[in-house]
Amino acid sequence: MTAGNEKRYLTVALGKGRLANKAMELFEQIGMGQPEMKDKNTRKLIFVNEEAKIRFFLAKGPDVPTYVEYGAADIGIVGADTILEEHRNIYEVLDLGFGKCRMCVCGPESARELLTYQKQIRVATKYPNIAKDYFYNQKHQTVEIIKLNGSIELAPIVGLSEVICDIVETGSTLRENGLMVLEEVCPLSARVVVNQVSMKMQNERITELIRRLQAVKAD
Repeated sequence: MTAGNEKRYLTVALGKGRLANKAMELFEQIGMGQPEMKDKNTRKLIFVNEEAKIRFFLAKGPDVPTYVEYGAADIGIVGADTILEEHRNIYEVLDLGFGKCRMCVCGPESARELLTYQKQIRVATKYPNIAKDYFYNQKHQTVEIIKLNGSIELAPIVGLSEVICDIVETGSTLRENGLMVLEEVCPLSARVVVNQVSMKMQNERITELIRRLQAVKAD
């Protein structure tokens, strides 16, 4: 086979953790799995399925859109929160329907009127871009955004902020700390993103892959 006819590998970047495990289950269902990825002791960084001409690598969630934008990965699977926060030039092509949760503004009940009457408040968050967009562009409320990396729930308890903007799954951590959901910003789930050049150059293969994932994804 000449080099010109050789089918190149499609590269898929997966956000580490539960999301990657769930995504690989879908790839197994469509015949594109990679068994070595299940080995928790492996030190390999790239996992190849020679037959399907596809390779996978794991990355921290926030890095996945970067790999995809710059073409180091053709396709990425990552949470919608990361896509919204990172603002990368990529195509979002499919909602996989798992990893469902919500981005919410949370705080003590006493903070509800501060939101209702659009008082100037401090908002602690791991997602400053999402928080800015929500408060400035949707609510038109002036806020001070405080970026944190650790336990966001701590911020209103110790007086660093009046409210937080964070991901909520069950809400149990909020309840344990005397906090509650005050406003919902947006629903979240795992999404498939594609590099813009790859979508043009490998359109047929990527479209077929999306079609097959669509057929087996969660409702």
